[in-house]
Amino acid sequence: MKKHLSLLLILCFFLTRFNTSFAQKVSITGIDTSLKPGDDFFMYVNGKWYNSVEIPSTQSGVGSYSFMNYPQRIRLQGILDSVSAAKNPMGSIEQKVGDFYASGMDTATINKRGFNPIKPMLKQIDGIKDIAGIMKYVTAQLKFNNYSLIGFRVGPDIKNSSINIVNLSQTGIGLPERDYYFRTDSSTRFTQKSYQNYLSTLLKLTGVDASMADKMATAAYAIERELAASHKTNIERRNVQANYNKLAVTAITQRQPNIGWPLFFKELGVKVDSVNMQQPAYYDRLNGLLTSVSIEDWKAYLRTETLVSYADFLSKPFTKASFEYAKVLSGQATQKPRGEEITEAVDRSLGHGLAQLYVKKYFPEEAKRRMKELVKNLKTAFENRITNLDWMSDSTKAKAKEKLYAFTEKIGYPDKWRDYSKVVINRGTYFENRLATSKNDFIYGLSKIGQPVDRTEWGTTPPTVTAYNNPPLNEIVFPAGILQPPYFDMNADDALNYGGIGMVIGHEITHSFDDQGALYDKQGNVKNWWKADDFKKFKAKTQLVIEQYNKFTVLDSMHVKGALTVGENTADIAGIAIAYDAFKLTEQAKSNEKIDGFTPEQRFFISIARIWRVKTKDAFMRTYVNTNPHSPAKWRVNGPLMNFTPFYKAFDVKPGDKMYKPESERITVW
Repeated sequence: MKKHLSLLLILCFFLTRFNTSFAQKVSITGIDTSLKPGDDFFMYVNGKWYNSVEIPSTQSGVGSYSFMNYPQRIRLQGILDSVSAAKNPMGSIEQKVGDFYASGMDTATINKRGFNPIKPMLKQIDGIKDIAGIMKYVTAQLKFNNYSLIGFRVGPDIKNSSINIVNLSQTGIGLPERDYYFRTDSSTRFTQKSYQNYLSTLLKLTGVDASMADKMATAAYAIERELAASHKTNIERRNVQANYNKLAVTAITQRQPNIGWPLFFKELGVKVDSVNMQQPAYYDRLNGLLTSVSIEDWKAYLRTETLVSYADFLSKPFTKASFEYAKVLSGQATQKPRGEEITEAVDRSLGHGLAQLYVKKYFPEEAKRRMKELVKNLKTAFENRITNLDWMSDSTKAKAKEKLYAFTEKIGYPDKWRDYSKVVINRGTYFENRLATSKNDFIYGLSKIGQPVDRTEWGTTPPTVTAYNNPPLNEIVFPAGILQPPYFDMNADDALNYGGIGMVIGHEITHSFDDQGALYDKQGNVKNWWKADDFKKFKAKTQLVIEQYNKFTVLDSMHVKGALTVGENTADIAGIAIAYDAFKLTEQAKSNEKIDGFTPEQRFFISIARIWRVKTKDAFMRTYVNTNPHSPAKWRVNGPLMNFTPFYKAFDVKPGDKMYKPESERITVW
């Protein structure tokens, strides 16, 4: 009891010391008072916006979170327009990002070159005579980060997280995931046909006659379908233990002789004794197909795969064909403006260079300082929840707290930026610039093999509107991009900030204790730190989450995939609770002063609904539900709240309301 009280006092100290005066008011507007908050809280808060907003024809959705990256790119484009027009010292960050952007905007040169930049690759494919030739081409493409048949990635060994190893994962397909090759509903069949037409169109654009193009596209698709049959599903890939198969190179050489692993690693210049082959069944299937499929069909596959990989770097007919297929998956009506597309390309290719310019202009240091305190507050609130769990033993609680306080927090931007000094960017060669940056990324990865893990490294660019938890590094990351309204507002009261970025912080903390994160210890190793009975109870609780979310409906008969989204849903449920606990200790929460007619608690919950204010095209949502581990925005609000008793009290939710659940049926994991 004394320890619990001391933690509360510590938290009160931080919250009081760094409390934003709730006299600073950000108004809440747009509430649809014709709806009962207990029937559909997402629409109660967002309905007026949702029913009036138009999705731009160049986008697949509009609103917060990932869709905030679209207006964010306008900011970045403004930087690039300015820097590309200036005379910058050769080799400087400004020269590299500016000239890369200028080369992508020079559509006259790009269109004049047609598909000439890719002709040497196509000629290499034409010259393939045997399996060794197939694998030699595949290996050469890998150096440009083109994972055609080999999913090659360097990262921490999850059972020895201080060292980087080679990870080999399933790949080889062009549709979003394996089930797209086997479902027979009308929507999927349309996607399958559109993809095959896309492959054929790309071949025709390189001079292949129509009948031969169709034949080659059919052959390539057949190979992809065979490879897809060996793939684990997205749900199966959530099994951390099953995806760890550390094998000696001598063993995989014997097991999959046709792939030619020794030559593969030699061509890459890599010396390794063992690798983590995450999905061995894929490589077993590839090994068999290399002999059972004709060389000509393999050449058709490599040709289409290469064209798909580089279509967006080529002239207008290729980018148009790419978009015509992409819009089937996204519902996006028209292509984005060229400036927005090339800004995105710069962010992907020279992201840490562009980020340096972004941070200087748009990210105040005060925001970083306040975020650090918010993270401290939320961690303390989570510790209190661990202490009060009635289903976990004291010994497991102690281990959980050790892991919680071993977190690394990364906020805003890295202390050390990526080095692009060896990347040569020329203003007139967009295709070659894309290859140069891809090759640099691959070499960067190779340099880490067998080396200590760099725990300062970032897995996203700072302007990106996202946040993430990385279990092998036991870290939580909040880039500068997400530290803006509606998530974080320097001028907002605590209710809005705790319901916004506070919920996001709580969500990311919980990922270290979801169905996957719970398998990692405080150093980031996959190692059991649970008492057996405690883990059994934990799994029973996450099973309840799966079953509940399976019932949520999206687009008529389509349902949320509970087993695919269980980690994110668990983090949402706990994230709200943690943020609420921390908020309740602020001066604003204690005051009960209404703003805009809403109590502090009501403003907290309204903020949660606002941060997931999203509207998408139906085509995008179908792809999203089939492939994304997050629930759709509506259920990221209504799902957790229907399990959270303080929400019921704040909005007087009663039996008969559509979101109402008896208290005995409300799920609490953490």
